[in-house]
Amino acid sequence: MLNINKTVENGKAVIRPEGRLDTVTAPELESVIKETLPGLKELTLDFEGLDYISSAGLRVLLSAQKAMNAQGEMKLCNVNETVMEIFVVTGFSDILTIE
Repeated sequence: MLNINKTVENGKAVIRPEGRLDTVTAPELESVIKETLPGLKELTLDFEGLDYISSAGLRVLLSAQKAMNAQGEMKLCNVNETVMEIFVVTGFSDILTIE
């Protein structure tokens, strides 16, 4: 299960997925990101409550990063060790801005 909280203000959005980002829940996050993108200059994904990410979740992040490259910037914050290890092993730590 995935809960998603979102705040948007002045062209900046913070999206906070909580739970597991996997094949079942990735389309939900993708939908939230896509509806938030128009006019966005800064996208922050706060992963404080994210327990796990699968390849389906990584695809959503890659798609969001490509979209934001054209219109602004995207960053991730509060990434736990488990998720960070997945980013490092897959090389995503090299293409995503992680704070």
